Amino acid sequence: MKKKQFLLLFAFLTILSCERDDICAEGTATTPRLLIEFYDINNPDDLKSVSRLTVYGEGLLDPNPPVANVDETILFNENTTAVELPLIVGIDDDTTITTRFILEKDTNLRLDEDDTTQSDVDIIEVTYTTEFVYVSRACGYKSIFNNLDVNLEEDSWISAVETIVTEVENENTVHVRILH
Repeated sequence: MKKKQFLLLFAFLTILSCERDDICAEGTATTPRLLIEFYDINNPDDLKSVSRLTVYGEGLLDPNPPVANVDETILFNENTTAVELPLIVGIDDDTTITTRFILEKDTNLRLDEDDTTQSDVDIIEVTYTTEFVYVSRACGYKSIFNNLDVNLEEDSWISAVETIVTEVENENTVHVRILH
């Protein structure tokens, strides 16, 4: 009987000593993207879709970039009223990073050589600092972006850029409004 009690006690203690798996839950907040919405210049409270929008990330402008340049297509030829842009994470807190994004409206696919229509291309420059925030042992750290400043470098179809929130902590808040 003592052997049975010992085995039962051993099994109970083994179960109590088990830890929950270190898996980052799907709903856990991660490093957010920059949320931009597009508005009508003639009616600034109304969202206005951008026709056939393509967005490219042009990489860093910092002469000593903390990470490699990122040149990629973020969105291709879509009609949209909003876009989420990934920001580059620095190595240290408070490192100022500048990234450029090319926004091309009415993307010309040039399906035939007789097509002479031109796309409208604008460039926005995004400057910010990175701050690392501890989430959990399973998830590690996420980055939030502070001191956000967005400027219009080239203006073809965009009339104005307004920075609404200077801290990018989540993707539930619109950070920038673009009027066109």
